[in-house]
Amino acid sequence: MHRILLADEFPGTAQKLGIALPTVEASKPEELKAAFASAVDHHADAIVVLGDYLTVYHGPQVVALAEEFHLPAMYLWRQFAPGGLVVYGPDLPDLFRRAGTYVDKILKGAKPSDLPVEQPTKFELVINVKTAKALGLTVPPSLLTSADEVIE
Repeated sequence: MHRILLADEFPGTAQKLGIALPTVEASKPEELKAAFASAVDHHADAIVVLGDYLTVYHGPQVVALAEEFHLPAMYLWRQFAPGGLVVYGPDLPDLFRRAGTYVDKILKGAKPSDLPVEQPTKFELVINVKTAKALGLTVPPSLLTSADEVIE
């Protein structure tokens, strides 16, 4: 069973592992480059790009900045896979299929407030070996074999 680490769990998990976790933020597209520069200034070895509106809508720019600043990046959504290093997140087609069962229940008379809140149950791991090579990284074979997709 996969468990995705929630953003609010990052600091506690990092502390338990003895890892410094500087947080850099951007609220406008114009601030993205400064956020990446700040990560480098904080000596970040890698970044985790959360799936908020800004980073999703400006995905190509985010991937290009990770490349420009030579920062290995992990992303939440598959759209980042072509240029990103690693994608690990919920399988969106599976979520949409499961949402259909909610619509069916509501159309059959169930009250939305009576339906349970569900967490994603299917996650996907995509590794872009081409990006890894460009960053000078070697992906362990054991990680490659556990990936749902490997981009060569």
